[in-house]
Amino acid sequence: MSAAGARSLDPSQPRMTIGEVMAILSPDFSDLTISKIRFLEEQGLVEPGRTPSGYRKFSSDDVDRLRYVLSAQRDHYLPLKVIREHLEAVDRGLELPDPSDPSPRVPGTEPPATTGVERFDGRAAGLRLTRGELLRESGVEPELLDALEGFGVLSPAPGGPWYDGEALEVLRAAAALAAHGIEARHLRVFRTAADREVALADQVAAPRQRTGQRDQVAREVAAACLRLHTALVAGALGRTVR
Repeated sequence: MSAAGARSLDPSQPRMTIGEVMAILSPDFSDLTISKIRFLEEQGLVEPGRTPSGYRKFSSDDVDRLRYVLSAQRDHYLPLKVIREHLEAVDRGLELPDPSDPSPRVPGTEPPATTGVERFDGRAAGLRLTRGELLRESGVEPELLDALEGFGVLSPAPGGPWYDGEALEVLRAAAALAAHGIEARHLRVFRTAADREVALADQVAAPRQRTGQRDQVAREVAAACLRLHTALVAGALGRTVR
């Protein structure tokens, strides 16, 4: 994140001048100056938008970032390098940690258990985790991740080396199965089935490309496939245990 190439303004978001930001933050940070805000911008810790004439315009998110930076410096004596790492983790979808906690965490504890269209809203795909963060959040050993990648069950997101939120859920599920003796090599069939369902959803949705409905149709088809799979497994399991 760099302040050199300032962001263009989103007209839907309210914006504040640097003086208005000072008025908001000064009651809590009495030694704050405009020069300090500009310095933090130069360090890439905040990136306000710019008007066509070059004036800074800060969003409420920018103010929150500044408040976090100032608190981390004053209350926890964190160096800018560590604060920058925290903010970069937030930009990857992790939760902003307490300034004293060196480990930003994935929002929430478990993804919602749903087989509806909302399961495919893309939020998990927007999360970016390092390998270390993925292992920490899942609680599994690196050997399981290596095995899953080796059998093509799991891989970094396109353009890696990041992993998305779905990779975290795959790893958690694989760990639960491994506890019952089901190895990574046995899970390749799930990857193959998932790829086929995605291909089916894409095939059905492709004709809607020009109408702008393609993504919605693809999500609906994928959700229906997931419901069908769940119902078939539940039905077969019910017949087995009777």
